[in-house]
Amino acid sequence: MGSTTLVSVEEYLRTSFPDADCEYVDGRIVERNVGRIDHSEVQTAIAQYLRAHYKKRIWAGVEVRVQVKATRFRVPDVTVVSGVMPEGEIIRTPPVIAIEVLSPDDRAGDMEEKIDDYLTFGIPYVWVINPQTRRAFVHTPQSSHEAKDGMLRAESSDIEVPLNEIFS
Repeated sequence: MGSTTLVSVEEYLRTSFPDADCEYVDGRIVERNVGRIDHSEVQTAIAQYLRAHYKKRIWAGVEVRVQVKATRFRVPDVTVVSGVMPEGEIIRTPPVIAIEVLSPDDRAGDMEEKIDDYLTFGIPYVWVINPQTRRAFVHTPQSSHEAKDGMLRAESSDIEVPLNEIFS
């Protein structure tokens, strides 16, 4: 059985990762699956769409650390907060939306744990987008469903993103 080296929150926060930021889960550094063009295209398209259409109401950032618990830091592909750009280096209050773009190496159990972390933290909407299938899912504390009509929605914030714009 392999051993895992645990690191402190402070050490995680001091560390710069060479390829892509890592997440921190209860003392473990967790690498994220990124680096593919289709992943980057979707991530960029969502952030650009949100900034262009909702600039006066929200701030959308790519790969920003979000502290969801005292010992858990997640790094959504896109994070949407109400109002202007947050101060500091880490988001510590619940954003409006956390968006994850799937990579081929993502595991269902790991994604479920992330979704649970986001919802438990108080993020009202978690969008999960699969670039390969061009399907997207909306998770809220009340339900989870596929965006079959081609529209990602965050009703309480009056935000809508058409998938055809993201995949064009």
